[in-house]
Amino acid sequence: MFISSAFAQTAPAAAAGGDMQSTLMSMLPLLLMFVVLYFVMIRPQMKKQKEHRAMIDALAKGDEVVTAGGFVGKVSKLGDAYVGVELATGVEVQMQRSAVIQVLPKGTMK
Repeated sequence: MFISSAFAQTAPAAAAGGDMQSTLMSMLPLLLMFVVLYFVMIRPQMKKQKEHRAMIDALAKGDEVVTAGGFVGKVSKLGDAYVGVELATGVEVQMQRSAVIQVLPKGTMK
């Protein structure tokens, strides 16, 4: 009623390759955004996860660690999925290996 019909105007196709080239040019910004996203976000996160996994696999008895909760303690028991951490003399807790976020240099905790 109030809206008139609109018709898209198409340019006469000069060559069939012109459509293919315009399609590729319209997808180029999307591809560039994905490449930037990969190098800025995805790749560093994968590298960080790999380093964390290597640190957890290298845990040994007597290592001084910082947990995700902020506790500092010494590793007293090792298991496949869990680790025993001595927080103070006579105080030992069991936690998942993934809760260890940092291994401190020897002698840090006294």
